[in-house]
Amino acid sequence: MTERKPPGVPFESWVDKQIRDAEGRGEFAQLPGAGKPLPSSYDTTYDELWWIKEKMAREGLSVLPPSLALRKEAEDALASALVAPSERIARKIITDVNVKIRDMMYKPPPGPPLGMKPYDVEDVARQWRERRTADDADDAAD
Repeated sequence: MTERKPPGVPFESWVDKQIRDAEGRGEFAQLPGAGKPLPSSYDTTYDELWWIKEKMAREGLSVLPPSLALRKEAEDALASALVAPSERIARKIITDVNVKIRDMMYKPPPGPPLGMKPYDVEDVARQWRERRTADDADDAAD
């Protein structure tokens, strides 16, 4: 649609005319899901933000307070460090997330408290070595 609204015509009337014309040309006839209710993954009462929640779910987005987002990031970092290909990489992953944890401990953002302390890099490196030794023993047994 490249037409401009003519001067003096109320906007609502002009939009309604554009929709009626498009319907007359059959431009809405072959749309997927035509005549069906909008899909909803929420089986609750009406929520005026339903479409935002569904869009975020489709896009894999979430909005968490900064402290909860960092908790999730720290848990993911620990899991990544324990399966890292080398001890050096495992140490780097934990050191990087520890910097973020310390920053948040000293400059807390609004929202719930972080409630965690930096990881012990040596302990994580020890766990990494133990996992590697156990995996190597399992591979040798096979």
